[in-house]
Amino acid sequence: MFAIPLDPAGEPDPTRAGAAELRPLEPWQAEEFLAHIDRGRAFIGRFIGLADAAKDLESARAFLQSYAEKQAADGGRIYGIWREGTLVGGVLFRVFDPAAGNCEAGCWLEPAGVGRGLVTRAAEFIIDWAVEERGMHRVEWVVATGNSASVRVAERLGMRRDGILREAYAYGGVRHDMEVWSVLAPEWRERRAASRAAF
Repeated sequence: MFAIPLDPAGEPDPTRAGAAELRPLEPWQAEEFLAHIDRGRAFIGRFIGLADAAKDLESARAFLQSYAEKQAADGGRIYGIWREGTLVGGVLFRVFDPAAGNCEAGCWLEPAGVGRGLVTRAAEFIIDWAVEERGMHRVEWVVATGNSASVRVAERLGMRRDGILREAYAYGGVRHDMEVWSVLAPEWRERRAASRAAF
């Protein structure tokens, strides 16, 4: 299994306090996944249904199994973010369509992972892989307008807001406006080249 360091300095140091890494999240980790969801259930569940999808060990395992099946069919993937050995969040491809060259990335975090840039660095890694290794042309990020933290991630990723789907998502007894953000492969490559040139 691979592990990608998410060190903000760009120099991986697993002995550093707060060291974080990105790894695949698989069905055999359902118990750890459920404990993570339980710690952050109210926070995670403010805008997305992930907390509802993992209410107990059986549903947590089924959720992770659904992504294992998506990955086997090349239709989606899920990765966990560990900080100091504890699962604190993750990133995923909710939709992954190699034939069309389109995918949708997303994220979640419990409070212990917030404010450290972990999602941005993890999303950069998976988007880079999707564009450079898999030839994806368009990567989307769909977020409830009220989820300002996720909107800021889309901005930090260099995405553009394509538009707002008004009251498109019914969740928690509320109809949420959904913002669609995207980055195209040429834009991503230009951004990454500029970032590398700055260092």
